[in-house]
This record gives sequence, structure tokens and C-alpha cells, in this order.
Amino acid sequence: MTVTVETLEKLERKITLTLPADVIKNEVENRLKRLARQVKMDGFRPGKVPMNVVAQRYGYSVHYEVMNDKVGEAFAQAANEAKLRVAGQPQITEKDGAPEGQLAFDAVFEVYPEVKIGDLTTAEVERATATVSEAAIDRTLDILRKQRRTFGQRAKEEAAQDGDRVTIDFAGKIDGEAFEGGKAEGFQFIVGDGQMLKEFEDAVRGMKTGESKTFPLAFPEDYHGKDVAGKTADFLVTLHKVEAAHLPEVNEELAKSLGIAEGTVEALRADIKKNLEREVKFRLQARNKQAAMDALSAKAELDLPKSVVQAELDRLIEGARADLKQRGVKDAEKAPIPEDLFRPQAERRVRLGLVVAELVRTQDLQAKPEQIQAHIQELASSYEQPADVVRWYQSDNRRMAEIEAVVIENNVTDYVLSQVKVTEKDIGFDELMGQA
Repeated sequence: MTVTVETLEKLERKITLTLPADVIKNEVENRLKRLARQVKMDGFRPGKVPMNVVAQRYGYSVHYEVMNDKVGEAFAQAANEAKLRVAGQPQITEKDGAPEGQLAFDAVFEVYPEVKIGDLTTAEVERATATVSEAAIDRTLDILRKQRRTFGQRAKEEAAQDGDRVTIDFAGKIDGEAFEGGKAEGFQFIVGDGQMLKEFEDAVRGMKTGESKTFPLAFPEDYHGKDVAGKTADFLVTLHKVEAAHLPEVNEELAKSLGIAEGTVEALRADIKKNLEREVKFRLQARNKQAAMDALSAKAELDLPKSVVQAELDRLIEGARADLKQRGVKDAEKAPIPEDLFRPQAERRVRLGLVVAELVRTQDLQAKPEQIQAHIQELASSYEQPADVVRWYQSDNRRMAEIEAVVIENNVTDYVLSQVKVTEKDIGFDELMGQA
């Protein structure tokens, strides 16, 4: 086998492979002989099918398999000898005009780029901080109480207000015609919780048991029901029942119901604070990791392999189709999704992946076993049976690989933050949690 390597442009390369035709011919004959000993065909005993019959039936497919195998082996050997880091799959085509007794092929492919990372000490990163306040603990307590609220029926003359659970019948029409999903009987919702559109809640708020009301409701342009989005419907609502919410008191009984062994309010608040601090830590890590990765990516110089970007594009589009299918979109697998919609995201992911890999290699930032175990323990600590969660992670190689990837990212983040100019900024609990 003779090999030549050409540089086409940037990361694109071409290898010309030349193979003796006898190698292909002999392997095809050997495989057909093995096949003849196993194949079953009408009119022949097993293992007694004539070679010319086997070759006529299976010759083309066997020849195709052998060509794929031998050319693939030759390409892998040539790339290895040339010390090429191949990105993606090569495009292999047979060449005309090969010397007698030889077969020639062109393999066009890409290689992974050289990654140059600039001086990180000149980069600036804003590192976010946040603390758990007593007010945050109070709001969490209110949420826990609301999840355990009970309801008692109001007197007939009492009007529905925010926090009340109402039972209604409703029927909507657009241009005098009923529409799908526009009618229900005995429907319950809590006023002010945002389950219904604001205009609907505004209409029901203030109604009393036994009352009926007709009102217009304009559906938003981006409403999930495409048949009614942007249209105005007339609704008739009849209110059958109004129930006031009763929240449990913050006392020992509530603490015990929430699994606090000590059964004290102090222990309950301490448990809430610990859980919130854990969530704050993870959210800060994610936010600061993003800032560190942005700074790292900005300092890197490299060309992106088109084949790797395309593979990432295909993966993102496939994920989008799966999401549409889960949402009940008809023929989601055929949905036209423009590649340009995901190209920036695909290019960023590939770029960052190559840069991170280079930094991990040069700075020895691989995940150490003790780091992986510590991360699993931290994730498991928020569950009632931490040991079961640890076993769940350790029993699956895919889950362990995901944990390893997170630890590597954390190592890279820590390294970048140790190199760049860091400015601390307290962003506040509410902003971090997305409540502001």
C-alpha cells in the first residue's frame, strides 16, 4: 500500500490509497466460501450450494462489504502512520486510471485543529455571589404552606378573591362558533395563581356563588392553541362554588409533617436554609462556569471542523424534533427546521469542547476519582436515602460519564478563574433564582 497526503484547505486533507486488486478478490472468495458452508437455498442440502450460485446471489453484497472493510482498514492505517487526528467520517471515492492490478481511492476528510489559547491573565470575569436571607427562608416557608393548604366553602354572599379555589362551568365562542377546549363543566382553579389567562381571572374575581357572567377574552398572538391565537372569544362563566384557602400554621406540627425529626420551627428553618444554600451553590457554579467558559473561548484561536459542527447541528435538530414530538406536534420528525437556527449554538459547543479538551490536556485537569465521588455525595445529600442515590449513579457507566464531565468542567472553571482578573458581584438571591 502506498499513501500520499494532501492539504486541501484549512483542516481538509486528502489521502490517496492504492490497494492490490488481488487482496480484494481473495477476501471476497474466502467470504463466499465461508458463506457457502452456511447458506440455505431451496433445492440444495445445507452446505452443498454450488459456488457459482452463491456468488450470483451474494457476490455483490460480499464485494461491497470487503471493499468497505479493506479500504477502511487502509485509511485507518494510513491516518495512524501520518499521525493525523481525523475529525468525522472520511468521504471515500474510487479513482479511475489506477495502475494495472491496483485499485485507487481518494479519502477526503478533516483533521482536528491546533488550538492556541492566549494569555488568560489579561481577561476579566465577573464572579457572582449570593447569600440566603431570612426573607428567602420566609418565602420558601410560604410556598411549603401553600402546597399543604386546605379549602373551606365560603358563604354564598362572599365574592371570590385571590387565593380562593373556584368551581365553574364555562363555554367560549369565536364569531358565534364553539371551539376545541373552549368548554368545561365543574372546572376548578385557584384565583391569582396564573393557571388561567389574566382576563379570565379578572372576570371571575369578585363573582359570587350562583352568578353567571359573559365577557370577551383576547387570546395572545403566541398562545399555545394555534387555532385561537390572536383571536377574541366571548365566554359565558357560571360560578358554582367558592372555597377559601387555609394555610397551616408555622409550628411543630408543620415541621414534623415536612420530615423534620426534631419537630421544631428552628430546625425546619435550618433545613430550608441548608437546602437553599445547596441550590444557590449549584446555580452560582453554573453562572460562573458560563462566565469562565466565555472568557476562555474568547482567548482561543482555532478553525472549526465542518464535519464536527454538522454532527452537532444534526444532534441539536434531532433533539428539537424529539421535543416537538413530546409536545404532541403532528409529523414532528418531518418538521422543517432550518440549520441556521442552531448553527451559532453548534459552533459554540464545538469550539468550547475543543478548547476545554486542550486546556484539560495541557494543564492536567482530568477528573480525579475522589472528585467524582465527592460530587456524587454532594448530589445525593439532598435525598432521604443518600446511599441509594450513590449506588444509582455508580451502577450506570453513562451516568458516571456525565458526572465526570461535570467535574472536568468544574476543574476548568476553577483554573480559568485562578488565572483571570476576577471582579466579585453580589447579584442577590432573587435574581439568581430567577424570581426578580
